Amino acid sequence: MSLKEQITEDMKNAMRAKDTGRLGTIRLLLAAMKQKEVDERVELDDAAVIAIVEKLIKQRKDSISQFQAANREDLVAIENAELVVLQAYMPAQMSEAEVAAVVAKVVAEVGATGPQDMGKVMGVVKPQLAGKADMGVVSAQVKAALTK
Repeated sequence: MSLKEQITEDMKNAMRAKDTGRLGTIRLLLAAMKQKEVDERVELDDAAVIAIVEKLIKQRKDSISQFQAANREDLVAIENAELVVLQAYMPAQMSEAEVAAVVAKVVAEVGATGPQDMGKVMGVVKPQLAGKADMGVVSAQVKAALTK
């Protein structure tokens, strides 16, 4: 079963269970997926669906930080609930040690020597770790590996 089919099935289950919070979040995700399909006239594969989920998760995290700064705990709770639902569709995240191993391997392969080679390294690392690791952590580890 593809990720897209799984999300559609989860929507049906949320409807049956009358779980309005979960249903709203899943509908939001399906709408974003449908928008991408219509805009680009393509059928989404699992990688494209994961990219959309990542984007929505990033938006939720940004919203949470903004709402916390504005002292709106009611809105923070709503965003956190949506974040939990969205994170269920992400693949298992790699540990920092696993990310560091991939970064070290790519730095050696590319022959990167300093911070000026960060773009080269990130260009190779990003497709390998997309959806499996937080790109902010990956970027920090690449920067650290290149400044040694």
